Amino acid sequence: MSGLLIGIIFLIFIAIALFCHYVPVGVLVNAWSSGLRNIGLDTLVFMRLRGTPAERIVSCMIMSHQANLPITSKELEAHYLAGGAIENVIHALIQAQKAGILLSFEKACAIDLAGRDVLEAVNMCVNPKVIKTPLIGAVAKDGIQLKAMARITVKADIDKLIGGAGEATVIARVGEGICTTIGSAISHKKVLESPGMISQVVESKGLDVGTAFSILSIDIADIDVGKNIGSELQIQQANADKNIAQAKAEQRRAMAIAEEQEMKAKVVEMEAKVIYAEAQVPLALAAALRTGIAKA
Repeated sequence: MSGLLIGIIFLIFIAIALFCHYVPVGVLVNAWSSGLRNIGLDTLVFMRLRGTPAERIVSCMIMSHQANLPITSKELEAHYLAGGAIENVIHALIQAQKAGILLSFEKACAIDLAGRDVLEAVNMCVNPKVIKTPLIGAVAKDGIQLKAMARITVKADIDKLIGGAGEATVIARVGEGICTTIGSAISHKKVLESPGMISQVVESKGLDVGTAFSILSIDIADIDVGKNIGSELQIQQANADKNIAQAKAEQRRAMAIAEEQEMKAKVVEMEAKVIYAEAQVPLALAAALRTGIAKA
């Protein structure tokens, strides 16, 4: 009898443990006390069985309910199972609603699943972000190098967040525009006198096309004079011309030396021929004498 009683108590203990695990009573009480009457025990149990965190789902539903956002538990659960950050999405929707930004739950989920931080994007719509470019060097037509750094004030474009290029593209385009503007300037002094001309030219190019941002302004934060590239190139060219001239002079000297040696060889050759001819004179005389005596 005592063994049966112990078994019954053990089964009751297991049943209570399973009930507390699959039926989060505390979560249910929290939902009902917040006005979420459409959340039932069956909904929470099914969430447990599907492996979704009922506490997080209900917490997000409470926030959306208090902000008057019509979001169901099934939508939140589906977004969680797809790998989304449900809290981030809810906070972004509440922030967008307070700022008067049109953002639906479906679009917020799509932005989140695309790898973008939807909350940061909404914050950038409210508070534009300043992006700094690195120090960009370019050479004006007079050969003087200028180094400029720009501050780009951008605002996130909710409609272009999916598929739009990021900050790196904006920085690269602005850098290209700065190089083009400085490179087309006749004198570096003109750029130093009015750095705003760089901003005006760059802003007119529509550099935010195809990106996830809208460029509000481009301001030149710093501009410095670099090297005299024109003079350095001229010096390098002069050194190259000098080396070429020296090489040609050395070539001519070597040819002159070779020609001199060749002429010396010819002189020696001619002297040898003279000596040979002189040696032939006595022989010729002796032969002539012999011929004369024989005839006599």
